[in-house]
Amino acid sequence: MPAITTEDKLVQYLIEARAMEQALVRTLQAHVAMTPTGAYRSLLDRHLHETQSHAERISRRLADLGHGRSLTATLYDAGQRVTGQLLSLGKAPLDLLRGGSGEEKLLKNAKDEAATEALEIATYDAIEQLATIAGDRLTARLAADLRADEERMLAALREQLPRLTAAVVGAEVDGRPTYDVTTTGAAQTAARALREAQGDAESALDAATGAGGEPLPGYDRLKVEQVVRRLDRLTDAQLRLVESYERGGKRRRGVLEAVERRREQAGASEPVGAR
Repeated sequence: MPAITTEDKLVQYLIEARAMEQALVRTLQAHVAMTPTGAYRSLLDRHLHETQSHAERISRRLADLGHGRSLTATLYDAGQRVTGQLLSLGKAPLDLLRGGSGEEKLLKNAKDEAATEALEIATYDAIEQLATIAGDRLTARLAADLRADEERMLAALREQLPRLTAAVVGAEVDGRPTYDVTTTGAAQTAARALREAQGDAESALDAATGAGGEPLPGYDRLKVEQVVRRLDRLTDAQLRLVESYERGGKRRRGVLEAVERRREQAGASEPVGAR
């Protein structure tokens, strides 16, 4: 059986710690998605960035130690990474479904996070001690730095537990729920994506209108009645193009009135350029 050095064992522990941090990144992302805006959510956001930084710092230290040059080390690293991914991917959907009320889900998430922080603290205790035995002061200092972040996070989580517990009582016992799904990370991400998509559409519309191009192929050759017949098949964006084009040049009353009627029927907003 080949001899294992202290340095080999240190690399093993660092790989395990990195896999744990990478798995926690995915868990925290899932928790942020279901957590409304507030002190607890801010705490999760901050620690998500810290956790991503932890994984990167461990990777840099492993590179400095020459990790990755042997096939055995590469295979072990891959195995730990896959294990971490499987644990995280299996847990995240359960986090989204667990508990009864939204308040209950948040409390259970916070308790899980506290347990994970305790495990990470113990992991960095072991790494610091092993690095000290190996005479690796840089790795020992890294472990101490990362452990300090985890200790701070654990203390902050414990401060949140009384409020989260009181929220469960309020929701499930007193009938006063406070969980607001519209302010969760997932809802805010969806709203942001919608705003960005709308902004892109507005930019494209403004560019098309400003370029002075025809709103539809062969539009300039169409008579009023031909344009009116086509309006029912146009999207709202295309209607806006037609209206802007007409107001900017042709000003055909029959077309503009038909567009206005179509908008009223669809319950659309104020016409472009009407102000």
